[in-house]
Amino acid sequence: MSHTVGTEIDVVAASRIHNYELYPDGLQKIAWVKERMPLLRSLEEQFSKEQPFAGQNVVICLHLEAKTAYLAKVVKAGGAKVAVVASNPLSTQDDVVAGLVHDGIYAYAWYGATTEEYNHHIQAALDFHPTLVIDDGGDLVSTLHRERLAQTAEIKGGCEETTTGILRLRAMEEQGVLKFPMIAVNDAYSKYLFDNRYGTGQSVWDGIMRTTNLVVAGKTAVVIGYGWCGKGVSLRAAALGAKVIVCEVDPIKALEAVMDGYAVMPMVEAAKHGDFFITVTGDKDCIVGEHFDVMKDGAILANAGHFDVEISIPALRERAVSVQVARKNVEEFKMQDGRKIYLLAEGRLVNLAAGDGHPAEVMDMTFALQALALRYVHEGSLTPGVHRLPQMLDEQVARMRLAATGVKIDELSTEQRAYLASWGHEDVAP
Repeated sequence: MSHTVGTEIDVVAASRIHNYELYPDGLQKIAWVKERMPLLRSLEEQFSKEQPFAGQNVVICLHLEAKTAYLAKVVKAGGAKVAVVASNPLSTQDDVVAGLVHDGIYAYAWYGATTEEYNHHIQAALDFHPTLVIDDGGDLVSTLHRERLAQTAEIKGGCEETTTGILRLRAMEEQGVLKFPMIAVNDAYSKYLFDNRYGTGQSVWDGIMRTTNLVVAGKTAVVIGYGWCGKGVSLRAAALGAKVIVCEVDPIKALEAVMDGYAVMPMVEAAKHGDFFITVTGDKDCIVGEHFDVMKDGAILANAGHFDVEISIPALRERAVSVQVARKNVEEFKMQDGRKIYLLAEGRLVNLAAGDGHPAEVMDMTFALQALALRYVHEGSLTPGVHRLPQMLDEQVARMRLAATGVKIDELSTEQRAYLASWGHEDVAP
């Protein structure tokens, strides 16, 4: 069942944003990233001709900055009516959102939204009656299933960008409650090998350094979680001259960190040594009271996971005798013994809440995957549940990126393909 939003409604009036007059700055930001996102430019041209989303209402729940904005414009170019809503209240850039509204995309978000306002924006986006969705972290899809179950019948499917969101979707699938198909874009090789590793690695340290204006070299960085995001954060910390300690619960990942040259130890021990602490796990309470109790004076805490639960902020507040803003996006917690611990960006995603997120070239690949995944789920006949992105689309994006950078690679010959497809190799001399 497809609902449409009447074209007679003025997009500016229908949207809920902070200040429409900021749109020139937003359009300038979007134009900058567009020039550096050749894959999305190619898809925009293709979608404009083919109109794969004609007649569809698409809601995009992502971090609302310039690169996401261009993805929304590419989907709109494919014939869809598009609405955007924030997946995090501190990552929204008000000028970018205004730019989208100026270009005919509905928006429900502003920077610094309260929890009540954030939830209200999600509801407003669902009033748009999407037929296709793109989610980041699972808030849009989970709200649909908790509060608007009947509306799930209107949705053909969607795609999810993050590890956290996919964990939530798989939990829903296992409980038999997920009502439509979702493509796990985060599980595509062209996503996590590049976005999670190189994108997160660079953008997290960009956010930390921009916010603190402190040197990294010679200090100790404690990275909690050694998935692909943790690998990227550790790699960049080492490149900046930091000593790296990794904390893990998975023995295989812990061993990998050891083999990669990092120190590995329990968090309670690492807490005594760290100057910077970065959580990248997708789980709650990774840094808790016993860890705060032994941290050095001046320790800096940052989170790179989707939700603000990885650092136990309530436990930090309980121990503090005073809390004050030290500078923008930096809170100072003074302990009973005089030590000061600093929390960045309220414990939210430091690379987006205190920075511009991943580099444009990296997100070009991720958002190309998102656009292709959305088309795939729309044109296919998938059953409800979590689905992998087809390998051919994964490889297509990698080939597009290679072509955009002028890199050529070899191809297998007919004989080589036959050899790899055989099992006896009778024709091969010993």
